[in-house]
Order: sequence, then C-alpha cells, then structure tokens
Amino acid sequence: MSCPAALKLENVHTYYGASHILHGIGFSLPRGATLSLLGRNGMGKTTTVRSIFGLTPPARGRIEVFGREITSLPTYEIARLGLALVPEGRGIFPNLNVEENLVMAARSGHKGRMDWPLNRVLDLCPRLAERIRSFGNHLSGGEQQMLSVARALMTNPDILILDEATEGLAPLVRKEIWSVIRRIKASGITSIIIDKDINTMLSISDHCVILVKGRVVYSAPAEELAASPEIHQKYLGI
Repeated sequence: MSCPAALKLENVHTYYGASHILHGIGFSLPRGATLSLLGRNGMGKTTTVRSIFGLTPPARGRIEVFGREITSLPTYEIARLGLALVPEGRGIFPNLNVEENLVMAARSGHKGRMDWPLNRVLDLCPRLAERIRSFGNHLSGGEQQMLSVARALMTNPDILILDEATEGLAPLVRKEIWSVIRRIKASGITSIIIDKDINTMLSISDHCVILVKGRVVYSAPAEELAASPEIHQKYLGI
C-alpha cells in the first residue's frame, strides 16, 4: 500500500464574500517534494495558501495532510499536524530579540519530533546567530526574512510553505535565502514555494503548478516548465 501524499487538494473552491477566487484547485505533493506555485499577481496563489491553513476556509472541496482531511479544521489544529508558514510580510515580533522570536515559536513537531532545535537553526542561519540579542525592529529586511524562515523551522514542520520569501530583498540577500531553502529541501521537508524568481524556484522544485484566475492551467515537472519558454510567456510573462 502506497503512502498518502503529504498534501493533497481536490476541487477546492474558495470565496472572499461573494467573490469566487479559487475555482476547483487541485494538486498532490508527495512527501519530501518541493512544489513551485506560480502565476501572475492576483491569480489565487496566496488564497490557496490561506485555504490550506484554514485562514480562508474553502466553501467546497477537500484538503488532506498525510491522508487526513483538514478542510474544516481550525488553523491551530492544522499547524499541529506539522504545517508551517513563512508569510508574505514576515510577521516577526519587533519588540523581541532574535532568540526570543525563535524560542517563542519552538515546539515539538508532529508525533514529538525535534529535528530543528535552536542550535541547528542558528547553524543554518549564521547571520541570526551574530544578531541573537538584536530586536526584531533593529534587523535589516533580509535578516527579518531569515528570522521568519528560522522561526517556522523551530516548529519542526513536516510541510513548509514560503510565500514570497525573497520579495524586495537585495540580490546578495536573496542568494542567501535561496541557499537556506535548498538546505531545507535537502533535509527532507515537504515544501511549497511562491516567489517571483521563477528560474531559481524551478531549479529547486520537483513539480510546478500555474494558476490563472483561480484555476490550474498547467501542472508538470519543474524541469519541463524550465525547458518551455513559450509556457513562461503565455502564463507568467508581463
């Protein structure tokens, strides 16, 4: 008997009030795999993330985590099943220092796993180790983003979703963030990445899904999309 997918969406429809945003979204993510979720602005990527976490619950459809349906669960219960989010906008606590931001988030993962203690997280993000006593509002934008990623790891997740993790950062800092994401993938964590750096995303990802107006219009191995410039232009070009 094959293992269930880490994350599976089936025919997900999500609304904001009367506005129908997601129209039957569906995809499946195997354990340990990385998915690029792609699309122009306003096409439903962040709404998909909000639907997964129960922040904007789907009106119809089904979402499963490791074979368990989570569609109607509250967000805190979904997080306890091993999901973590690096949100767009970072969301760190400005009046706590780096260590406090990390320790505040620390907890054992699903089934008591402790794969990411503080020392391992700081080894992964040495810049944060150097700023361990600095308050959140004294960090650069890149350091704040690194802290957001590190904080998610402190929850010992099985599934990590990164929403615009390199948005607005300088090239050298983006390179550092991508290096961290590669190491996270190598650790075996299942992940979904949303970002505007399509080429780097595809070099890391196993699979990709493109959304247009809340519908899946393309789903294929990442290497296939990387070799298809016409698909880039049709669905992702400006």
